[in-house]
Amino acid sequence: MNASHQFCVAPMMDWTDRHDRFFLRLITRNARLYTEMVTADAIRFGDRARLLDFDAAEHPLALQLGGSDPTMLAEAAKIGEDWGYDEINLNVGCPSDRVQSGAFGACLMREPDLVAACMEAMRAAVNIPVTVKCRIGVDDQDPQTALPQLVSSCREAGVEVFIIHARKAWLEGLSPKENREIPPLDYPLVYALKQQFPDLTIIINGGIETLGQTQTHLEKVDGVMVGRAAYKSPYFLADVDRLIFGASEAPLSRDEIVERLIPYAERLVAQNTPLHALTRHLMGLYQGCPGGRLWRRYLSENAVGANVPASVLQGALDVVQTQRARAALAS
Repeated sequence: MNASHQFCVAPMMDWTDRHDRFFLRLITRNARLYTEMVTADAIRFGDRARLLDFDAAEHPLALQLGGSDPTMLAEAAKIGEDWGYDEINLNVGCPSDRVQSGAFGACLMREPDLVAACMEAMRAAVNIPVTVKCRIGVDDQDPQTALPQLVSSCREAGVEVFIIHARKAWLEGLSPKENREIPPLDYPLVYALKQQFPDLTIIINGGIETLGQTQTHLEKVDGVMVGRAAYKSPYFLADVDRLIFGASEAPLSRDEIVERLIPYAERLVAQNTPLHALTRHLMGLYQGCPGGRLWRRYLSENAVGANVPASVLQGALDVVQTQRARAALAS
């Protein structure tokens, strides 16, 4: 197992783009990061630079693919490897309508042999790890049967790493948001899967919000993947390197992270990328801190629109530091 699988940040549509990942890498040096899902067709026929470019600082970094055609996925996986990604991950867990209409994502839980064929084709095309992210089942499937069947089929195809979102996906009747919250979590089922397949790397996902929860799960499985908590309150990741990976160096402070982001923001603006492409990911950085509300307000009011200078980030930091100083004097 690659040690970085001990703690991963989930692929999240519209959230974990390259700018968010650059930001997260300033908080944790070791967590494995995942791209938003990119379809195999988009990679084969679309603007590859726009879809696949990333900063070298983002490693270790996995590319998540969506698709169900083994040949197309193999081609896309090879392109991803050549682009410099460290891992190719197949989405077998997303319940979005966009995904169902393309015959991939969580609906593939019903077709374990097809998933295995896709994994075998991708493994034959690349020399980097090829992994699966799935649910415990869909709709009326029995997870006690469906999940081991999928894992067993993919294991026979040579897959060694499985990321399990410990909820069912209901493809009819629930929205993607509801599918992240309403189906009950079944962590014991994932623990049992690790017992059943001790040679495989099993990573648990779903409803994990703290490092305390992470450490509890790591007593039962090989790794943990965190999703929305890492986006909404990202600075909790600052303790990941020390508590999960045993690092000794201190993490950057929130203020130091902003200072490191300013040159990055200047490069974006120089390339005619709107500053908001970065700042939209930063809203939760000062969550729970003095000045946190002012930080969000300042960015919301000043970082949106055309021709916004990178200096807005410094302005937001100044507001936070001023509020912090006032709070210290008041106490």
